[in-house]
Amino acid sequence: MSLYDAWKNYIEENCSTQEEQNTFWEKYCAEEKVLYQKILGEKITTISGKVEDLIKESKMVPPQYMGFLDGISDSLTAPIDLETIDLDSEVKLEIDFAKLYKNMLAVPAEWLYTLAEWDNFFTVEQRVELEKEYKRSKTVVNEVKVGRNDPCPCGSGKKYKKCCGL
Repeated sequence: MSLYDAWKNYIEENCSTQEEQNTFWEKYCAEEKVLYQKILGEKITTISGKVEDLIKESKMVPPQYMGFLDGISDSLTAPIDLETIDLDSEVKLEIDFAKLYKNMLAVPAEWLYTLAEWDNFFTVEQRVELEKEYKRSKTVVNEVKVGRNDPCPCGSGKKYKKCCGL
């Protein structure tokens, strides 16, 4: 079984009731926070090595560390194939911290994007700008305007004002 499958099974095994689920995620998020505090605090821009050794260093159990890898995977400069990672895998994870910050905003992982250790990478003003960029990226702008007397885009053949433009 791959570590990624072990991570998914680990979640299922520990989340059979709402109470168990809350306890599981509370504990996981606290451990994840410690790991990010170390990464940000020590200005670690690249995580590399054998997965088994990285797990020992993190003081997490293997499925939890795989959860960390799953969470950070969208914030890396080069993609990783989560399905193929096992204890013997060698990884080199180069972190794009602007992308990481925006991904934490998207979750929203307030316990992570509010860490004081972010000061090692971005000023308060830069973080505000990253937040604005993130919010702008989620704004949908409809550039095609349908006029009242144009045919309705739904394909009914009626004028927009008599169909969907009511």
